[in-house]
Amino acid sequence: MNKMILFVFAVVQITSFSTYAQGLSFGGNPYKAQLSCNNVKDIEKGYLLAHILYNELTPTLEERTINRYVKFLDGSKMIFTQGDIDSIKKDMHGVFAKLEKKDCSSLKKVHQLFIKRLEDRAAYAKKMLTKNFKIDKKTKMMVDSEKRPFQKTEKDLRDLQAKYLQFQVSNYILSDEKIPDAVEKVKRSYDRAIKKMKEMKDEDMYTNYLNAFGHALDAHTSYFSADVLEDFEISMRLSLQGIGATLTSEDGYTVVEALVKGGAADLSGLVKEKDKIIAVGQIKNGKEEPMEDVVEWDLRDVVSRIRGNKGTQVRLKLLRRNEGKTSTHLVTLTRDEVKLEDEAASISYVDKENNGVKRKVGIINLPSFYADSRRGGRSCAEDVAKLIDEAKKKKVDALVLDLSTNGGGSLSDAVDLAGLFFKTGNVVKQSSRSPLIKATALQDTNPEVNWPGPLVILTSRVSASASEIVAGALKDYDRAIIVGADHTFGKGTVQQVISLAPGLGALKVTIGMFFTPGGFSTQHRGVASHIVLPTELDAEEEIGEKALDYSLPPNKVASFISPTAFVTQGAGKWEKVDNKLIDALKKRSGDRVNASTDFDEIKKKIEKRKTEANQEVVLDDSFKESKERKDENDKKKHFTDAEKEADYLKRPEISEAINVAVDAVDFRNHIPLKVLAQNSPVGTPEERKIQSSKKALDAAHGDEAEH
Repeated sequence: MNKMILFVFAVVQITSFSTYAQGLSFGGNPYKAQLSCNNVKDIEKGYLLAHILYNELTPTLEERTINRYVKFLDGSKMIFTQGDIDSIKKDMHGVFAKLEKKDCSSLKKVHQLFIKRLEDRAAYAKKMLTKNFKIDKKTKMMVDSEKRPFQKTEKDLRDLQAKYLQFQVSNYILSDEKIPDAVEKVKRSYDRAIKKMKEMKDEDMYTNYLNAFGHALDAHTSYFSADVLEDFEISMRLSLQGIGATLTSEDGYTVVEALVKGGAADLSGLVKEKDKIIAVGQIKNGKEEPMEDVVEWDLRDVVSRIRGNKGTQVRLKLLRRNEGKTSTHLVTLTRDEVKLEDEAASISYVDKENNGVKRKVGIINLPSFYADSRRGGRSCAEDVAKLIDEAKKKKVDALVLDLSTNGGGSLSDAVDLAGLFFKTGNVVKQSSRSPLIKATALQDTNPEVNWPGPLVILTSRVSASASEIVAGALKDYDRAIIVGADHTFGKGTVQQVISLAPGLGALKVTIGMFFTPGGFSTQHRGVASHIVLPTELDAEEEIGEKALDYSLPPNKVASFISPTAFVTQGAGKWEKVDNKLIDALKKRSGDRVNASTDFDEIKKKIEKRKTEANQEVVLDDSFKESKERKDENDKKKHFTDAEKEADYLKRPEISEAINVAVDAVDFRNHIPLKVLAQNSPVGTPEERKIQSSKKALDAAHGDEAEH
């Protein structure tokens, strides 16, 4: 199933924007260029003019480009045999020199081979998917293609495909399809894949090649076609002009998966989840244009018809199934600006009581570092500053900054956000590829300390890039307690989005490496937690920078911690996180984690996944696990905002981060941690005996306990 979240596009890189056109000759209309074989080589040169490490074409780089191109075409290793791969590599040998001569014949030859092999796979699938097809729940296969080679012979590949078909049909059964219908849908999926490849424009083929070339330079360099660039810019702004819906592609139909609260589709009351969009029509100058049938269309093409300027109208023909009956509905929607609030910073509050003393903790959830460079545009740093002001009015005792699902984003906002928690000073240094250019330090210059109190930062192995800058900087300054996975993702490189001529999109190129104030690059190593919590991702070896193909090695510079960051007295005073505090908090957290049934379940899942990591997956087990996840996701999909918040706060890592924050408050107020957590299931008999004298303790420290 193909899926496009129209208005949410994950951002996992530190970025800056610039326009780059000098020195590149694109040919054709100077106002609207089109990607062709004639300018592929020029765009390759554009990469090399900006990249941190590579400035020339080499045989090694060509080999890596070919490997990435093959992986793009057949990452599942279900299309080509090893013999095909050998043939492709032979045909593409010397591709750099061929492109210099504007010869793209080898790319076209590989494309034709791909279509031929796809037709072979479709023919075999139809041979196997008869009306007598039965599910064999004992079917086993190595699902992770990284852990199996390309098959040596056509027979080997067909044997593998026969197993794969079992999993494909089961996926449809999981969506409540009967076996005959599931079989037909799998067959049609092969037909659609062939149709899509045959209709692919040369421009799309060159886009794929340029992406392969970018990924051969390093894991985060890539090519943005014009429409992908639009998606990227939308994600950074957190808003767009459209109808407000999440769409997916299922069995040739564009399906409404979810409605964005407050969007045009939601407010109309006329569009429902699971509606199939079968036709789209425009209204221009008050006149209705003919409807276009969009069944079997590529999802991105449907999206391009639905998006539009604020105030314009679009017509949708919807196919709806309700209580076994099918009906069609024609609706007209007025496009409006859609705010992507699900990606915006938000805050929740939790009240905890220890030793009769009530503590209030604010939990700021920041899913991405968004920024809109337009005048009056949205900024995550400004949003978090407003949430901190709100939290102070509610008299919170501590804050938790949740970056556990944050893949990164705006560099400038990462600097500004880190500066909310200390006075002024360096946050990050950015190096360049030239040894003659000194690494540039980016500083917070605002002397206000927005929050001087106890701060916990929650991270995970998917916390990346800007998240690592903030967590790493505040750890280096001993300003925050880092809680979460053993380390973050480990992306310590900086990308610049370089706009090409209109119509050609942009390059996203790695132009530098960033370092936190202690002098360490987060590249590969990430940011280690002070207090490590078990997470289900602990068993996933492929999550992290060091698992990516051709990721750049780490580096180090001299420490550049700024003395001006520290405030030891007066307004804005904050206390450093020291080893004594960390040792005490780590002990308390470890006791809670060891006594927690939730974390015990996570530990069991970790061990199970580690054991099964290199084993074949049994269809029946996979089906059961998938159904459990689907049922849980379906349940959460219809949660109210209050239910979503409650579910979020129930996550064991969130709950434990709150506990650590409460412990930090009490430690700061000189309350011995050994007498805390009265309601906690942990504690020796001696500790529980001490708890009985809490009233005397509260009286002795009552004034200090007030925040």
